[in-house]
Amino acid sequence: MSRSRAWAELLRLPALFTVPGDALSGAAATGVAPNSRTLLAIGSSLCLYEAGMALNDWADREEDAAERPHRPLPSGRIQPSSALAAACALTAAGLALAARAGRPALTVAAPLAATVWAYDLALKHTPAGPVAMAAARGLDHLLGAAATSGRTREALPSAALLGTHTLAVTTVSRRETQGGSSLPPLAALAATALLSRLVARGRAAAGAGTGPGTAAHDRPALTLDGALRIALAGAYAATAGRPYAHAALNPSPPLTQRAVGGGIRATIPLQAALAARAGAGLTAVAIAALAPIGRRYARKVSIT
Repeated sequence: MSRSRAWAELLRLPALFTVPGDALSGAAATGVAPNSRTLLAIGSSLCLYEAGMALNDWADREEDAAERPHRPLPSGRIQPSSALAAACALTAAGLALAARAGRPALTVAAPLAATVWAYDLALKHTPAGPVAMAAARGLDHLLGAAATSGRTREALPSAALLGTHTLAVTTVSRRETQGGSSLPPLAALAATALLSRLVARGRAAAGAGTGPGTAAHDRPALTLDGALRIALAGAYAATAGRPYAHAALNPSPPLTQRAVGGGIRATIPLQAALAARAGAGLTAVAIAALAPIGRRYARKVSIT
Protein backbone atom coordinates (compact mmCIF):
# COMPACT_ATOMS: atom_id res chain seq x y z
CA MET A 1 0.00 0.00 0.00
CA SER A 2 2.82 2.44 0.83
CA ARG A 3 4.40 1.87 -2.60
CA SER A 4 1.05 2.36 -4.34
CA ARG A 5 0.51 5.58 -2.42
CA ALA A 6 3.98 6.80 -3.39
CA TRP A 7 3.17 6.32 -7.07
CA ALA A 8 -0.22 8.00 -6.58
CA GLU A 9 1.60 11.01 -5.10
CA LEU A 10 4.21 11.04 -7.86
CA LEU A 11 1.57 10.91 -10.59
CA ARG A 12 -0.81 13.33 -8.78
CA LEU A 13 -3.72 10.94 -9.13
CA PRO A 14 -6.50 13.52 -8.42
CA ALA A 15 -5.22 15.76 -11.23
CA LEU A 16 -5.72 12.88 -13.65
CA PHE A 17 -9.46 13.59 -13.67
CA THR A 18 -8.80 16.96 -15.33
CA VAL A 19 -7.44 15.22 -18.45
CA PRO A 20 -10.35 13.44 -20.24
CA GLY A 21 -12.26 16.70 -20.56
CA ASP A 22 -9.54 18.10 -22.83
CA ALA A 23 -10.22 15.55 -25.56
CA LEU A 24 -13.98 15.47 -24.98
CA SER A 25 -14.40 19.24 -25.16
CA GLY A 26 -12.07 19.32 -28.17
CA ALA A 27 -14.24 16.77 -29.94
CA ALA A 28 -17.36 18.77 -29.03
CA ALA A 29 -15.88 21.88 -30.63
CA THR A 30 -15.82 20.12 -34.01
CA GLY A 31 -19.50 19.17 -33.81
CA VAL A 32 -18.69 15.46 -34.21
CA ALA A 33 -19.95 12.99 -31.60
CA PRO A 34 -17.27 11.19 -29.56
CA ASN A 35 -16.18 7.91 -31.13
CA SER A 36 -13.60 5.17 -30.65
CA ARG A 37 -10.83 7.52 -31.81
CA THR A 38 -11.85 9.95 -29.09
CA LEU A 39 -11.25 7.20 -26.53
CA LEU A 40 -7.79 6.62 -28.01
CA ALA A 41 -7.11 10.36 -27.72
CA ILE A 42 -8.16 10.28 -24.06
CA GLY A 43 -5.82 7.35 -23.44
CA SER A 44 -3.00 9.19 -25.18
CA SER A 45 -3.67 12.33 -23.13
CA LEU A 46 -3.66 10.39 -19.86
CA CYS A 47 -0.34 8.76 -20.70
CA LEU A 48 1.34 11.99 -21.77
CA TYR A 49 0.00 13.86 -18.74
CA GLU A 50 1.31 11.24 -16.34
CA ALA A 51 4.62 11.15 -18.21
CA GLY A 52 4.89 14.86 -17.44
CA MET A 53 4.14 14.28 -13.75
CA ALA A 54 6.84 11.61 -13.39
CA LEU A 55 9.37 13.63 -15.39
CA ASN A 56 8.58 16.74 -13.36
CA ASP A 57 9.59 15.09 -10.09
CA TRP A 58 12.65 13.50 -11.69
CA ALA A 59 13.83 16.88 -12.94
CA ASP A 60 13.04 18.60 -9.61
CA ARG A 61 14.45 15.91 -7.30
CA GLU A 62 17.23 18.11 -5.91
CA GLU A 63 14.95 21.11 -5.42
CA ASP A 64 12.31 18.91 -3.76
CA ALA A 65 14.95 17.48 -1.42
CA ALA A 66 15.28 20.98 0.05
CA GLU A 67 11.71 22.26 -0.20
CA ARG A 68 9.54 19.11 -0.23
CA PRO A 69 11.51 16.27 1.35
CA HIS A 70 8.29 14.30 1.83
CA ARG A 71 7.84 13.85 -1.95
CA PRO A 72 8.29 10.27 -3.25
CA LEU A 73 11.75 10.75 -4.80
CA PRO A 74 13.62 12.70 -2.09
CA SER A 75 12.04 10.53 0.60
CA GLY A 76 13.41 7.42 -1.14
CA ARG A 77 10.03 5.76 -1.63
CA ILE A 78 10.57 5.77 -5.41
CA GLN A 79 13.95 5.66 -7.13
CA PRO A 80 14.73 8.46 -9.61
CA SER A 81 15.56 5.88 -12.28
CA SER A 82 12.08 4.37 -11.87
CA ALA A 83 10.43 7.77 -12.32
CA LEU A 84 12.45 8.46 -15.47
CA ALA A 85 11.68 5.01 -16.88
CA ALA A 86 7.98 5.59 -16.20
CA ALA A 87 8.11 8.95 -18.00
CA CYS A 88 9.72 7.34 -21.05
CA ALA A 89 7.30 4.40 -21.12
CA LEU A 90 4.24 6.61 -20.68
CA THR A 91 5.39 8.95 -23.45
CA ALA A 92 5.87 6.01 -25.83
CA ALA A 93 2.44 4.64 -24.91
CA GLY A 94 0.81 8.04 -25.44
CA LEU A 95 2.30 8.42 -28.90
CA ALA A 96 1.36 4.84 -29.82
CA LEU A 97 -2.27 5.44 -28.82
CA ALA A 98 -2.33 8.68 -30.82
CA ALA A 99 -0.96 6.83 -33.84
CA ARG A 100 -3.78 4.30 -33.51
CA ALA A 101 -6.24 7.21 -33.60
CA GLY A 102 -4.88 8.32 -36.98
CA ARG A 103 -2.32 10.62 -38.54
CA PRO A 104 -4.07 13.89 -37.56
CA ALA A 105 -4.00 12.82 -33.91
CA LEU A 106 -0.32 11.85 -34.04
CA THR A 107 0.45 15.17 -35.74
CA VAL A 108 -0.84 16.91 -32.60
CA ALA A 109 0.42 14.37 -30.03
CA ALA A 110 4.05 14.60 -31.18
CA PRO A 111 4.45 18.34 -30.47
CA LEU A 112 2.42 17.84 -27.28
CA ALA A 113 4.92 15.25 -26.03
CA ALA A 114 7.81 17.50 -27.06
CA THR A 115 6.26 20.41 -25.15
CA VAL A 116 5.84 18.28 -22.01
CA TRP A 117 9.50 17.22 -22.06
CA ALA A 118 10.74 20.71 -22.92
CA TYR A 119 8.76 22.20 -20.05
CA ASP A 120 10.01 19.75 -17.44
CA LEU A 121 13.64 19.67 -18.54
CA ALA A 122 14.32 23.21 -19.74
CA LEU A 123 11.48 25.75 -19.63
CA LYS A 124 9.85 25.32 -16.24
CA HIS A 125 11.95 27.90 -14.38
CA THR A 126 12.14 30.37 -17.24
CA PRO A 127 9.65 33.07 -18.29
CA ALA A 128 8.51 30.68 -21.04
CA GLY A 129 7.40 28.07 -18.52
CA PRO A 130 3.75 29.14 -18.07
CA VAL A 131 3.40 29.67 -21.83
CA ALA A 132 4.70 26.15 -22.48
CA MET A 133 2.27 24.66 -19.98
CA ALA A 134 -0.60 26.61 -21.56
CA ALA A 135 0.45 25.35 -24.98
CA ALA A 136 0.46 21.77 -23.70
CA ARG A 137 -3.11 22.04 -22.41
CA GLY A 138 -4.25 23.68 -25.63
CA LEU A 139 -2.61 20.95 -27.71
CA ASP A 140 -4.27 18.30 -25.56
CA HIS A 141 -7.62 19.91 -26.39
CA LEU A 142 -6.74 19.90 -30.09
CA LEU A 143 -5.73 16.23 -29.83
CA GLY A 144 -9.35 15.32 -29.10
CA ALA A 145 -10.54 17.36 -32.04
CA ALA A 146 -7.96 15.88 -34.42
CA ALA A 147 -8.61 12.29 -33.36
CA THR A 148 -12.40 12.59 -33.51
CA SER A 149 -12.87 14.54 -36.72
CA GLY A 150 -9.47 14.77 -38.40
CA ARG A 151 -9.44 18.55 -38.11
CA THR A 152 -8.63 21.13 -35.45
CA ARG A 153 -9.62 24.56 -36.81
CA GLU A 154 -13.00 24.68 -35.05
CA ALA A 155 -11.34 23.87 -31.72
CA LEU A 156 -8.72 26.65 -31.86
CA PRO A 157 -10.83 29.29 -30.03
CA SER A 158 -11.72 26.95 -27.15
CA ALA A 159 -8.11 25.74 -27.00
CA ALA A 160 -7.06 29.38 -26.53
CA LEU A 161 -9.52 29.78 -23.64
CA LEU A 162 -8.33 26.60 -21.97
CA GLY A 163 -4.72 27.63 -22.49
CA THR A 164 -5.37 31.03 -20.91
CA HIS A 165 -6.74 29.35 -17.80
CA THR A 166 -3.69 27.08 -17.63
CA LEU A 167 -1.37 30.05 -18.08
CA ALA A 168 -2.98 31.71 -15.04
CA VAL A 169 -2.76 28.60 -12.85
CA THR A 170 0.86 27.92 -13.80
CA THR A 171 1.86 31.51 -13.09
CA VAL A 172 0.43 31.20 -9.57
CA SER A 173 2.09 27.82 -9.06
CA ARG A 174 5.57 29.27 -9.55
CA ARG A 175 5.36 30.72 -6.03
CA GLU A 176 3.42 27.98 -4.27
CA THR A 177 6.32 27.03 -1.97
CA GLN A 178 7.43 30.61 -1.23
CA GLY A 179 4.26 32.72 -1.46
CA GLY A 180 4.77 36.42 -0.84
CA SER A 181 3.17 38.02 -3.92
CA SER A 182 -0.46 39.02 -4.46
CA LEU A 183 0.02 39.89 -8.14
CA PRO A 184 -0.16 36.36 -9.67
CA PRO A 185 -3.40 35.36 -7.88
CA LEU A 186 -4.91 38.77 -8.67
CA ALA A 187 -4.06 38.34 -12.35
CA ALA A 188 -5.45 34.80 -12.26
CA LEU A 189 -8.64 36.09 -10.64
CA ALA A 190 -9.07 38.65 -13.43
CA ALA A 191 -8.44 35.98 -16.07
CA THR A 192 -11.03 33.72 -14.43
CA ALA A 193 -13.63 36.49 -14.45
CA LEU A 194 -12.98 37.18 -18.14
CA LEU A 195 -13.07 33.50 -19.12
CA SER A 196 -16.26 32.92 -17.16
CA ARG A 197 -17.96 35.77 -18.96
CA LEU A 198 -16.80 34.61 -22.39
CA VAL A 199 -17.90 31.02 -21.81
CA ALA A 200 -21.24 32.01 -20.29
CA ARG A 201 -22.06 34.19 -23.30
CA GLY A 202 -21.66 31.28 -25.70
CA ARG A 203 -20.71 31.48 -29.34
CA ALA A 204 -22.24 33.93 -31.81
CA ALA A 205 -24.62 32.29 -34.21
CA ALA A 206 -23.13 31.76 -37.65
CA GLY A 207 -24.59 34.00 -40.33
CA ALA A 208 -26.44 36.24 -37.87
CA GLY A 209 -28.18 39.13 -39.54
CA THR A 210 -26.89 42.66 -39.36
CA GLY A 211 -29.74 44.65 -40.87
CA PRO A 212 -32.59 46.50 -39.16
CA GLY A 213 -34.98 44.37 -37.19
CA THR A 214 -32.53 41.51 -36.66
CA ALA A 215 -31.39 42.38 -33.12
CA ALA A 216 -34.41 40.88 -31.39
CA HIS A 217 -34.24 37.79 -33.59
CA ASP A 218 -30.53 37.29 -32.82
CA ARG A 219 -31.05 37.40 -29.04
CA PRO A 220 -31.79 33.75 -28.21
CA ALA A 221 -34.06 32.80 -25.36
CA LEU A 222 -32.41 30.93 -22.51
CA THR A 223 -32.48 27.26 -23.44
CA LEU A 224 -31.61 24.19 -21.40
CA ASP A 225 -28.18 24.12 -23.04
CA GLY A 226 -27.75 27.81 -22.28
CA ALA A 227 -28.72 27.32 -18.64
CA LEU A 228 -26.24 24.43 -18.40
CA ARG A 229 -23.49 26.56 -19.93
CA ILE A 230 -24.13 29.43 -17.51
CA ALA A 231 -24.25 27.07 -14.51
CA LEU A 232 -20.96 25.46 -15.49
CA ALA A 233 -19.34 28.85 -16.10
CA GLY A 234 -20.48 29.84 -12.61
CA ALA A 235 -19.05 26.63 -11.14
CA TYR A 236 -15.75 27.37 -12.87
CA ALA A 237 -15.68 30.92 -11.52
CA ALA A 238 -16.43 29.78 -7.96
CA THR A 239 -13.97 26.88 -7.98
CA ALA A 240 -11.05 28.99 -9.18
CA GLY A 241 -12.04 32.45 -8.00
CA ARG A 242 -12.46 31.89 -4.28
CA PRO A 243 -8.99 30.43 -3.59
CA TYR A 244 -7.40 33.00 -5.92
CA ALA A 245 -9.05 35.78 -3.88
CA HIS A 246 -7.85 34.27 -0.60
CA ALA A 247 -4.29 33.99 -1.93
CA ALA A 248 -4.40 37.57 -3.18
CA LEU A 249 -5.42 38.80 0.27
CA ASN A 250 -2.87 36.61 2.05
CA PRO A 251 -0.19 35.23 -0.31
CA SER A 252 1.17 32.72 2.18
CA PRO A 253 2.50 29.37 0.88
CA PRO A 254 -0.51 27.36 2.19
CA LEU A 255 -3.08 29.69 0.59
CA THR A 256 -1.05 29.92 -2.61
CA GLN A 257 -0.98 26.12 -2.78
CA ARG A 258 -4.75 26.05 -2.25
CA ALA A 259 -5.12 28.55 -5.08
CA VAL A 260 -3.12 26.29 -7.37
CA GLY A 261 -5.23 23.30 -6.34
CA GLY A 262 -8.42 25.27 -6.93
CA GLY A 263 -7.20 26.35 -10.35
CA ILE A 264 -6.41 22.77 -11.32
CA ARG A 265 -9.80 21.52 -10.14
CA ALA A 266 -11.53 24.38 -11.99
CA THR A 267 -10.23 22.95 -15.26
CA ILE A 268 -13.05 20.38 -15.19
CA PRO A 269 -16.02 22.79 -15.03
CA LEU A 270 -14.28 24.97 -17.64
CA GLN A 271 -13.97 21.99 -20.00
CA ALA A 272 -17.60 21.11 -19.34
CA ALA A 273 -18.67 24.70 -20.00
CA LEU A 274 -16.74 24.69 -23.29
CA ALA A 275 -18.53 21.49 -24.34
CA ALA A 276 -21.90 23.02 -23.42
CA ARG A 277 -20.91 26.16 -25.33
CA ALA A 278 -20.42 23.95 -28.40
CA GLY A 279 -23.92 22.49 -27.95
CA ALA A 280 -22.77 19.12 -26.58
CA GLY A 281 -24.84 19.01 -23.40
CA LEU A 282 -24.42 15.28 -22.70
CA THR A 283 -20.64 15.55 -23.13
CA ALA A 284 -20.65 18.55 -20.78
CA VAL A 285 -22.50 16.58 -18.10
CA ALA A 286 -20.11 13.63 -18.51
CA ILE A 287 -17.09 15.93 -18.04
CA ALA A 288 -18.65 17.68 -15.05
CA ALA A 289 -19.25 14.29 -13.39
CA LEU A 290 -15.48 13.87 -13.09
CA ALA A 291 -15.21 16.80 -10.65
CA PRO A 292 -16.62 15.10 -7.51
CA ILE A 293 -14.52 11.99 -8.19
CA GLY A 294 -11.35 14.04 -8.41
CA ARG A 295 -12.35 15.99 -5.30
CA ARG A 296 -12.78 12.75 -3.35
CA TYR A 297 -9.29 11.52 -4.27
CA ALA A 298 -7.81 14.96 -3.54
CA ARG A 299 -8.67 14.41 0.12
CA LYS A 300 -6.25 11.48 0.15
CA VAL A 301 -3.50 12.56 -2.25
CA SER A 302 -2.32 16.12 -2.93
CA ILE A 303 -3.31 17.47 -6.34
CA THR A 304 -0.15 19.64 -6.54
